Amino acid sequence: MASTASPSTVTASGTFVTQAGKPRVVIIGCGFGGLEAAKALSDADVEIVVIDRTNHHLFQPLLYQVATAGLPAPAIAGPIRHILRKQIAKGNLTVLMGEVTSIDTASSCVVLDGGEHIHFDHLILAAGATHSYFGRDDWAKYAPGLKTLGDAFSIRRRVLTAFEQAERETDPVKREPWLTFAVVGAGPTGVEMAGTLAEIAQQTLSAEFRRIDSRMARVILLEGAPRVLGTFTEDLSQRAKEQLEMLGAEVLPGAKVTNITAFGIHYDVMEKQADGSSRAVSHFLPSRTVIWAAGVAASPLGKALAKSTGCELDRAGRVVVQPDLTIPGHPNIYVVGDLASAKSYLDPDNPTPVPGVSPGAKQMGRKAAFNIMRKLKGLDAQAFRYFDYGSMATIGKRAAVAMLDIPFTKKQIRFSGFAAWLFWLFVHVYFLIGFRNRTVVMMDWAWAYFTSQRHARVFPDPHALEPNTRIVRVDKPD
Repeated sequence: MASTASPSTVTASGTFVTQAGKPRVVIIGCGFGGLEAAKALSDADVEIVVIDRTNHHLFQPLLYQVATAGLPAPAIAGPIRHILRKQIAKGNLTVLMGEVTSIDTASSCVVLDGGEHIHFDHLILAAGATHSYFGRDDWAKYAPGLKTLGDAFSIRRRVLTAFEQAERETDPVKREPWLTFAVVGAGPTGVEMAGTLAEIAQQTLSAEFRRIDSRMARVILLEGAPRVLGTFTEDLSQRAKEQLEMLGAEVLPGAKVTNITAFGIHYDVMEKQADGSSRAVSHFLPSRTVIWAAGVAASPLGKALAKSTGCELDRAGRVVVQPDLTIPGHPNIYVVGDLASAKSYLDPDNPTPVPGVSPGAKQMGRKAAFNIMRKLKGLDAQAFRYFDYGSMATIGKRAAVAMLDIPFTKKQIRFSGFAAWLFWLFVHVYFLIGFRNRTVVMMDWAWAYFTSQRHARVFPDPHALEPNTRIVRVDKPD
């Protein structure tokens, strides 16, 4: 029978120390990169400490499904302790729920929110990313982003409450902003969110209200760039725009947001004038529900690491790493996932940036673990090589776009519509963690496909969650 005894203890001074004498690997964050690193180190002769601010691993690509009531939260999330239970049973892995507040590289410790000092011999930072409002953090209270389950629940509540408030409003002019939903940013998350909101309005809720017709709701996708899905090819970008419009969403490319308030969005669009010139024309879109999908910033731990080590950060706050994913002067500190500004060395003479997607984070997590094991054997670390298998984005039922790279060739397969949607479904179900999650997601999607219903449309009493916040109607001042 495997022992469950911990090889570590906490001293009176609050320092978490090792008793077994093994090298300790501390992993901060249990997203895609951190989880893969922990699994890859399963059989290594090391002690592993995984630290995460939550108790669950989240399959973030399907988070928008929770936000739009398509899936319940447990279908895309799993308890970290359950996922890593076999490693915990071996006695070489400890999971701690806490937030890392600082990194003391001089003493090789990370400091938790409770004051505990966790010593490390090797450190893997996989803390992920957060929202970026491009210097306008005051917009966050009016336009929530989507990175956590808490964000998803907040957006779900705002969307469903908007329809409820519209049902209560008797003035058609005041009702219109409640039935206007704006999504800022037309990357994969923004496109998926806009398409799903359009489906909810056009199909899911179409027969459930008496005073309003949900099909009259407007879903507007605003994008500062000239086209949606800028990382995709132009033909797939155009196809995605067409599919969004077929679902009932409106797309506004070239719309640069200048302000967001509780009552709507101010944005500028370049418009041609009578004399043939173009100039920026300001517009205001009345909307009570705005969702932010435009900017991503690295975890604040990037700045904490830079303060402690002097490492370089890029414009998004990501840590610029060396080819082996370490930082200069600290060969025992690795940064992976969305927190890393990394390059792939498939072609050593022409390294290419690694995109901030889940396959990249997984591969970086495994490579960091692999390099640690090589160093423990006295071998040199290897440069990271990213294998890009392509990109996908779903727009709605039977609508998606995909471009897939053929391994070891420079050829690419591009397709859209129903075939791309089916492929997107298969890939996302396959990569979910756990048989139960895969089964639940397949059943919920099958039910939604044939009935257009979303039965996760519940949220806690908002007054209980936020007793000092009123969500009832507030009239715009004259």
